[in-house]
Formats: sequence, structure tokens, C-alpha cells
Amino acid sequence: QVQLVESGGGLVQTGGSLRLSCAASGRPVSAHIMGWFRQTPGKEREFVAAISRSGGSTTYADSVKGRFTISRNNANNAVYLQMNSLKPEETAVYSCAARQSYYIDYVYSRFSDYKTWGQGTQVTVSS
Repeated sequence: QVQLVESGGGLVQTGGSLRLSCAASGRPVSAHIMGWFRQTPGKEREFVAAISRSGGSTTYADSVKGRFTISRNNANNAVYLQMNSLKPEETAVYSCAARQSYYIDYVYSRFSDYKTWGQGTQVTVSS
């Protein structure tokens, strides 16, 4: 089973940028559809973005389209989330998730589609 470790979170001002990384080990990340989710206390986990095994297909939550970019580097066994123009309401713990798949260009956006999760990294956007 793949193991996932996120990094890159921190404190940023409104309008600022952060780049999150998700490092995979144990199994090749190339065999997995990858996603990013976020969660704040008392709220359900929210889908942010996902990317297919090939990187050729991506999908985003409407709230982040045009500001966030998901990418992957299968050679480095890593997935990234570039976040620009951050808003205070986007303060959350951001987690990456993996779903092993036979299909090269599928993406999933539901929490229940993913089988493996990282511990998460805190992103705090100050107003």
C-alpha cells in the first residue's frame, strides 16, 4: 500500500500563495489517481482537486478553479497543489489521497473513491 506524506503548509496572508507537496512511498504514485481534500473542524472533508495517473486529466472544485493547480511528477513519486490568491475561508488541513487504478485518464472527486490518505498539512490564511 502506498504511504503519503504532505508538506508545504503554513501561514500566509490573504491573496498569498503556497505550494503543497505530497510524497508517496511504498508503491509507485504512477499507479494511482491522486486527489487533494481539505477539512476544517466541524465540517465535512471537501474535495479540492484531482489528477489522473497520466496527468492528462484534472478536475477542480468550482471554488478553486483558476487559482489552484494540481500537478504530479511520477518520476519523483510526488503530487503538488499550487494555491494562489488564498482566502481566509480556505484555512484548513489539506490532505492528499490516492486510489490505485487501471485507468490512465480517470479522475475521482468523491471522498469515498479514495483508499489511502496522508496525515495532512495545516494551511492558515490570515485576513
